[in-house]
Amino acid sequence: MINFRYHVVSITAVFLALAIGLVVGTAALNGPVADSLSARVNELGKDNQILRETVGSLQEEVTREEDYARESAPRLLAGTLTGRRLLVVALPSGEKHVDGVIEMLRQTGATITGRIEIQDKFVNPDNSVDLLGLAERAARPSVPANGLPGNSNGVETSSAFLASALLDRPDGVPVTEQDRRSVLDTYSNSGYLNVADKVTGPAEAVVVISGQPYVDRESAQKDQAVVTMTEQFDKAVPLVVAGSGTSTGNIVQAVRDDPALAKTISTVDHANTVQGQVVAALATVEQIVDKKAGQYGLGAGATSLLPKRPE
Repeated sequence: MINFRYHVVSITAVFLALAIGLVVGTAALNGPVADSLSARVNELGKDNQILRETVGSLQEEVTREEDYARESAPRLLAGTLTGRRLLVVALPSGEKHVDGVIEMLRQTGATITGRIEIQDKFVNPDNSVDLLGLAERAARPSVPANGLPGNSNGVETSSAFLASALLDRPDGVPVTEQDRRSVLDTYSNSGYLNVADKVTGPAEAVVVISGQPYVDRESAQKDQAVVTMTEQFDKAVPLVVAGSGTSTGNIVQAVRDDPALAKTISTVDHANTVQGQVVAALATVEQIVDKKAGQYGLGAGATSLLPKRPE
């Protein structure tokens, strides 16, 4: 008769046999398996080292290319815009490369009349009505509000108004320094822009420095507001967009996709690099000297890497 003790002994024997089998099997395979795993680990370690060296080499190559562009800039740019006047308008997305672009613009010999930093509040659709009223409130004797776009788009109205205060005007009527300062103070105190460098006078061309498009839930409206602002400045004087990338919503791509804007506005899609900053300066020279627009860089819609040297 099979009793409980028999079951206990049987189960114990099974587990003992399994334990002995595991020990014997591990002992038998330990050498080859361990050697194989060790060899594989060493192989992966070598591959990783090769990849590290490759990345380091590529980084060094990029650095050398940027150094070459930086050292070549004086030969390409020196004296090309001596005596000309440029306004820099920086968007929040372009803050990381605005100094690099300005450095190359200065090498042309041009005078930077001022650096205006547009704040996110300016392109926020919730502030359109306020921007309409602000243009009226900021008006001064030499910067009147009459003749502005007659619609309900606050960005368009305020952009046209700021252009009349900061740029050469077709009627030739000068803006007094006091009135210009008052207009800027009104917008600055309301949080719509920041005057990073004092504006010293009117400009004959504008360089808009931008980066990647907005990505929040109101991104489409904000991106369109950037285009609207840029278009208003372009109506007054020659304009170059020194941007980064050509993704959907990007001001660079928006200009290139619009045949009318592409005829008058130049774009550079890699101004976040030293090479692109040199190209942005060359595109500005082309706009002012040759009165031509072009689309330059590495992204979609670029017609060439850089402009031809002005005649």
